[in-house]
Amino acid sequence: MTPIAAVWSGDRFSIRELPRPELDPGDVLVEVEMSTVCGSDRHTVAGHRRTPVPTVLGHESVGRVIEVRGDAGVAVGDRIVWTVGTACGACRPCAGGVPQKCRNGRKYGHERMTETWMLNGGFASHVHLVSGTGTVVVPERLPAALAAPAGCATATVVNAVRRVGLGEGDRVVVLGCGMLGLTAIAYARDRGAASIVACDPDADRRAAARELGADVGCAPEHLADAAATNGADAVFEMSGAPSSVRAALDVVSMAGRVSLVGSVFPTSPVSVDPERLVRELITVVGSHNYRRDDLVEAVAFLARTPAATLLADLVGPCLPLADVGRAFQDSGPSSSLRTALVV
Repeated sequence: MTPIAAVWSGDRFSIRELPRPELDPGDVLVEVEMSTVCGSDRHTVAGHRRTPVPTVLGHESVGRVIEVRGDAGVAVGDRIVWTVGTACGACRPCAGGVPQKCRNGRKYGHERMTETWMLNGGFASHVHLVSGTGTVVVPERLPAALAAPAGCATATVVNAVRRVGLGEGDRVVVLGCGMLGLTAIAYARDRGAASIVACDPDADRRAAARELGADVGCAPEHLADAAATNGADAVFEMSGAPSSVRAALDVVSMAGRVSLVGSVFPTSPVSVDPERLVRELITVVGSHNYRRDDLVEAVAFLARTPAATLLADLVGPCLPLADVGRAFQDSGPSSSLRTALVV
């Protein structure tokens, strides 16, 4: 089969046939089963973030290994997901435990195509995984709609939970009930949260939050009361909206922790009261992307959670790759949180 890809030129997609790549040692060729459209893909197409072009977007995918060169940790026939980027394992960030910030790393769906790396994103029939990519085998029983987001949304949530040190019995607040927020609710419940307050301006998303395990679903204007009543040991800000970031800092309890996850595009600055952070022993952490062990835990969580069907249902329309443009026609906040693409 000749590989095809939806190549993004900066203003439009074009479906192109691309040559089958010649693999270097440690490389893997994957036949894509399904890719889902992440929020960052939408930011790129909308012009809110810069991405070198031409490129193949897409970094939430699941697929099957069809070729391996050398020792890559997987075998032909394995069904896998993979990290959003590569890690060299030797630079200072890699040695310091943040391989997602590798100085020599390359990111799928975020880089310009080259002659030797053309199939570099998930909106394609095949993806060329280069050496240094973390891979995780996915159980055959996991639906593709559940497995594909593991490589971004689910693993990003796991990373945020790990970095904020969420413990059993913590009182949790989640701001923004998109794919990240709803996944965080299900994962916080899995980790033994004592209570979960979910905040979103959209009523349908608040209802979805309740289905996934939130004790309270509130609109932003009612957040302060809900957080005061239930407590906020760990606050996860998932939307990136400045007003939501401000609210996260306002409602966190004494000695609580705030994880900022959604701020991955330029926005207005948010003021901080340093005296309150100091006197109330508040910790603020940024969480971006994830490590391979986070992806391992993400797949394990998806395999064990009773919320699997609900999470899979967050992936809505399944479109053929040739109709990739339709996937970016957003119909509003209550539309499906992910659109799937298949060849």
